[in-house]
Amino acid sequence: MSLLAFIDPVAFKLGPITVHWYGMVFVLAILSAYWMTTVCAKMRSLDQELVPDISVVCVVSGILGARLYEVFVLQWANIDYYMANPLKILATWEGGLAIHGGVLGALLIGGIYLWRKKQSFWRWADAIGPGLILAQGVGRWGNFFNQEAYGSAAPEWLINAMPGWLRDGMTIEGTVMQPTFLYESVWNFLIFGLLFLVQKRKPAIGVVFSFYLIGYNVGRYIIESIRQDATIVAGMPMAQIMALAQIAAGLFFLVYHLRRGKHESQLELKA
Repeated sequence: MSLLAFIDPVAFKLGPITVHWYGMVFVLAILSAYWMTTVCAKMRSLDQELVPDISVVCVVSGILGARLYEVFVLQWANIDYYMANPLKILATWEGGLAIHGGVLGALLIGGIYLWRKKQSFWRWADAIGPGLILAQGVGRWGNFFNQEAYGSAAPEWLINAMPGWLRDGMTIEGTVMQPTFLYESVWNFLIFGLLFLVQKRKPAIGVVFSFYLIGYNVGRYIIESIRQDATIVAGMPMAQIMALAQIAAGLFFLVYHLRRGKHESQLELKA
């Protein structure tokens, strides 16, 4: 039996404190995003001293947004329970964080913070985009340790192709399920590579983050079709509805910023 088959969701305990693998992966994801945002801020000639403050604002608002979205959108059917137990609404340690809500929360509160600091929202969004998708790629491995966010039953050919540790980890109640966490993690890493390459070319302001909105959500839309924990709204997984909305937003912003960048370049040539 493989080594990872023995891994418990709990990594270790320090007295009354229980440390989960999911939490450790979550911290690693945040550190990855912080590091990459620092790199991209330097590439885009932004004030790197603002990265710590912006990171704290976005992480806190992102976690809050992810939890509120989970409770009030994805778990609306259980709203009576949360109204009767309001403290459970913020009980993130019990699971339930939705990335779409996290992104919306960070954009809203982070945007307000940048406005108060008289900073360019889109310049910073471009600097944050690659780090964000990198963190999502890392963070998906937390789902593996919790044996959650898995897909439908895996076909025989896929089961035979899986390494032992993955097959063991994806065996749920005797059935090997598709490792959708891995699909999304790999997709996110590929999008990260694309965004970083685009970032190095220093495109027009707003282009990198627009590509993030499009790239991440195309993969999420496809992968969500085989997820077993999807919240269905009007016959369609809510995550797919949100993915389509963010793809549309990304396409709109991409066209807008490309046209704006072309216009500004023409003005510079005439000056």
